[in-house]
Amino acid sequence: MTTSPLRDLVARWRDDPGGTYRTWFTWDERLKNFRSIRRGIEKVVAEIEAGAFGNVYKGSSLETAVGAIAEQRQIFKGADHAFLWKPKLRIPDIYEDRENQLAFGRFLGACLCCGGEEALLAEVRRLAARRIKGLGPAAANLLYFLHPTLALPFNTAIVNGYNALAGAKVKLGRWDDYLALREGALRLVAEHRDLLSNDLGAVAGLLFDVGSGRYRAPPRADDAAALTAWQADLAKVREESAKERKTREAASAGDRTHTEIQAWLRDLGRALGYGVWIASNDRNRPWGDGRLCDGCLAELPPSLAGGAGSGFIPLIDVLWLEPGSGRVEAAFEVEHTTTIQTGVMRMLDLAETQAGGLRGIFLVAPDDREDDVRRQLSRPAFRRIGELDVRWLPYGELARNREAMARFGTGLKAVARRLG
Repeated sequence: MTTSPLRDLVARWRDDPGGTYRTWFTWDERLKNFRSIRRGIEKVVAEIEAGAFGNVYKGSSLETAVGAIAEQRQIFKGADHAFLWKPKLRIPDIYEDRENQLAFGRFLGACLCCGGEEALLAEVRRLAARRIKGLGPAAANLLYFLHPTLALPFNTAIVNGYNALAGAKVKLGRWDDYLALREGALRLVAEHRDLLSNDLGAVAGLLFDVGSGRYRAPPRADDAAALTAWQADLAKVREESAKERKTREAASAGDRTHTEIQAWLRDLGRALGYGVWIASNDRNRPWGDGRLCDGCLAELPPSLAGGAGSGFIPLIDVLWLEPGSGRVEAAFEVEHTTTIQTGVMRMLDLAETQAGGLRGIFLVAPDDREDDVRRQLSRPAFRRIGELDVRWLPYGELARNREAMARFGTGLKAVARRLG
């Protein structure tokens, strides 16, 4: 069976351990981040409507939400650049112009609630017609995390990749060019439905890898020599990626795994008398002779499962709940190799959702990440952290003392005392 060069490219890309399909699109943390980012966008809308958004990017709710997007692996690196306030150019003009700010807030609010393609595109066209200086289709990166099957991520590499594959001349900075790129990407998905996904993050990842130079676009089908050279390049990229993966695996062979730390926290929480919840997308991970969720709560109390936080609370890595009341006493986010931003957002949302707040909020990370964790916690965007007493819990502390905590400790004091 013969296949087209483009189909060969898509198939190789899916199998590439170093490409965006494997490193980001199928990344376990990706779907967890959607809910946190959505909550961040909701806060942006609420602050704009209340007149509490302010006139600077730094320290704003928008910085928190966009920063969380920028940390979603390489494909979104630099997503925050478009929103940084550039005072000499006075762009993007949503910080000092109240009417533009309100228009941006209404746009995000409408997109949060709209239920289909026509409604979403109508809001995009409405915003584009306002011609807010400096606010271009980079805002589509926000829309992607609200409607991943309708909105396509947008950056320079994605544009370059599309132009290379389609022979198009899409430009940055114009919403009509974004909509044209989106239509072309949807056609690409339709042509390769079995290899791509309704989630437009997949095709965006393909375009990103082509546009960033990881893959060359296929040559004309009638140019046999160019086609042979291109196929050799594909094979070379695949071999190099496999070597990179083996190197990474060898380097991290002695590291603790995310699942192992969750299991430690599970066992410690149960020993201290708590009901333990394991993140819904991690529950069935194999651990020991069973599953990670063995001995844990099968479901969250109705107050948590059906409340305002029902979209994100089940995704927190580990929760300790007080027996009887079902109140969350402690929440743990394990930041093994990822950045802490979305984890902090989930914690803050939980603290706001639960009546009376939250007694224990812990970011659990490798010992050598202390400087990074503390630096992130001190950011203006997380100014509420000081009020909530979020704590850093290093792996080494758990490894050395978890058995003593379980044997002699009582409640959260067992953990808090160890952290001084």
